[in-house]
Amino acid sequence: MSETLEKFLNRVAESAEQSTLVKMTLSKPVQKHDDLRNIYVKPVLIKEKRLFAFTYHYERRDEVKNYDATQMLDMLREMIPNRFLNAVLFTVSEDVTLLVSNKGKATIQTKKVQECREQNLEHDKLKARLVNPANPWWYQLGLTTREGKITADMQHKFKQIYKYAEIVESLIKPMKFEGTVHIADMGAGKGYLTFALYELLTQRLNLDVDIKGVEIRPDLVMKINEIIKANNLKGLEFVESSIEAYHPEKLDVLIALHACNTATDDAIASGIKAGAELIVCAPCCHKQIRQEMERSGRFDAITRYGIFLERQAVMVTDTIRALILEYFGYKTQVMEFIEMEHTPKNVLLVGRRTSKVAKDPKILQQIADLKARYGIGRHYLEAALGI
Repeated sequence: MSETLEKFLNRVAESAEQSTLVKMTLSKPVQKHDDLRNIYVKPVLIKEKRLFAFTYHYERRDEVKNYDATQMLDMLREMIPNRFLNAVLFTVSEDVTLLVSNKGKATIQTKKVQECREQNLEHDKLKARLVNPANPWWYQLGLTTREGKITADMQHKFKQIYKYAEIVESLIKPMKFEGTVHIADMGAGKGYLTFALYELLTQRLNLDVDIKGVEIRPDLVMKINEIIKANNLKGLEFVESSIEAYHPEKLDVLIALHACNTATDDAIASGIKAGAELIVCAPCCHKQIRQEMERSGRFDAITRYGIFLERQAVMVTDTIRALILEYFGYKTQVMEFIEMEHTPKNVLLVGRRTSKVAKDPKILQQIADLKARYGIGRHYLEAALGI
């Protein structure tokens, strides 16, 4: 193994010295669940110095580090075969592939190429990422180290944040806004998702925004506003208020993630009343409907089991919310927010405002039928909207 590896590394060193190295790739992680999926290497010229840029492709982010020739070879020795079993060297005239089996047997394959290849010494810039952990506010929020590396205990949280950013980008990108986009993040809490939203919209989509993080706890509001001020994040502010008491004058997008129990309904009602173009909610703690179902005593073969009663209450609550959104002219969609392994609160309710208000009596009848079936008097959102 060591002899074959050294032979491969000698080819790498020779191509680096002769300026024939075009690129390299390291792939097939030893550990299938390794967050580092592969590494891409290319020569670059930085301040008249020839270096080798290593792009580390992680599951949710990329990192680039530059090394000289000696450091490059040391890094390859560290990565092969400890982290990766395959490596391919692309030169101007041939491809050299190192393959290491799961049992540690190494082989080298060489293939001459016909096409004309040249070195490209331009320094690649990282493509714009949805959420960049290197931004200083993520350290100040407690998710990363000073160097921008996600801490071990925040890996799952960051995956949730990134998934949220992916979904919100897919929802907002097709929409047409004129001027400043007014957004309210109801029940913003520690601000993780609010900052991800701000970063996505301003740094990736280049939108002019006015984002208000609505949070009732004054200590959190003060702390987050200090971080906002320290980073000069224009268009972002936290306001101290309950969801029920917050009534924005202008609202294009309403976000309410994990607002507890009927606070989700207060947020939806606020968005509908303000005529928000987009309403995005991840409901939480569906106590109101479950309690009504329990009081009614109207159990069937499913709901007489406690755990199924809980799940059915969740489905009924969010179904009625979706129907009420449709009644007020929103096209609704229910999707998975993030895999259950990361959080059990994984349902995302999305409403996009259409050109007309439906107010179809058939929708109200569907709601009435659901309530009658489960012994529900009134859904909180009905009362909040006066229907």
